[in-house]
Amino acid sequence: MTKFVRSFMFVLIAMSFVLAACGGGATATEAPVVEPTTAPAEPTAAPAEPTAAPTEAPTEDAMAMYAPAAVSGDIVSAGSSTVFPLSERMKQRFEEEGFSGNLTIDSVGTGAGFERFCVAGETDISNASRPIKDSEAESCAALTHPREPVGFQVGIDALAITVSKENTWLTDVTKAELAAIFSTATNWSDVRPEWPAEPIQRFSPGTDSGTFDYFVEAIMGPAYPDADGKADLAKGEEAILNAANIQFSEDDNVLVQGVEGSEFAIGYFGFAYYQENADRLNILSVEGVAPDAETAESGEYPLARPLFIYSDPTIMQEKPQVAAFILFYLENVGNEILDVGYFPVSDAKLQEGLDAWHAAVGE
Repeated sequence: MTKFVRSFMFVLIAMSFVLAACGGGATATEAPVVEPTTAPAEPTAAPAEPTAAPTEAPTEDAMAMYAPAAVSGDIVSAGSSTVFPLSERMKQRFEEEGFSGNLTIDSVGTGAGFERFCVAGETDISNASRPIKDSEAESCAALTHPREPVGFQVGIDALAITVSKENTWLTDVTKAELAAIFSTATNWSDVRPEWPAEPIQRFSPGTDSGTFDYFVEAIMGPAYPDADGKADLAKGEEAILNAANIQFSEDDNVLVQGVEGSEFAIGYFGFAYYQENADRLNILSVEGVAPDAETAESGEYPLARPLFIYSDPTIMQEKPQVAAFILFYLENVGNEILDVGYFPVSDAKLQEGLDAWHAAVGE
């Protein structure tokens, strides 16, 4: 009996050790496995908020600094007489919106404007009625402080071929006839026999004008093809410069006055100057197409051309007032351009300008 009791007690003691071991071991192994693996997961998600926050605030702050009322200082602009009325209107709007600095715009012609911008390096913005030439861009790059011209198309012009209100016999003209009218023909009857046998009085923008350059490129050059059949711009320019009875002027208002003064006069300039003087002048269709917003934008009118303003990324970054005016110009020109006398660019072309602006200022 004693042996049985001892054996029974031994079994009980052994079982108690086993149960204690099992209970204590479970407590020890559970704690480190569950808690450490889940706790660190929370901090990994937390940094996501700070990474997104900085992207919006700096953009809003950056754009606010380009508001007209937020900038001051000088802005110097010069160039095309064609772009001049449009830039003058945008200047007026810019000042009405709060710009307190000094903005000057000189009408000197596209070529002279690029000379001031790329040779003298004295202007911040160059207005142009044609794209910048390679030689002009090279002059910009050769400055002591090199400039990189960035162009922004701000509108479309339909070059106006005009005659006096007294002239009721001329309503349409071909490109070939225009070349003859502004070069070799002496009398109107030399171009068409039914026209008067009276001397042609010609009025043309001067050689510093982008309008003159465009007329040579579109009308005069093609009338003098080279051996390969390509337009000889040099010969075309020589022909118009040597034409008899012709007056050149960088001032389009002088040309308007000259054309309206005689039934036998003819001249060309930007559409805005015709629109401003439509009660004193008649406008001609070219190749049977009259200039208007639709034919200018589509290119159907043979003498439609783009209008630009040019600046430089360094200027725009160092002078926020210049960047601000260009941005204001691009964002608001569509509201003013028809009233001035030109035609708006497409939405796609306007977006190209805005993209170029952001790239230039580093935004």
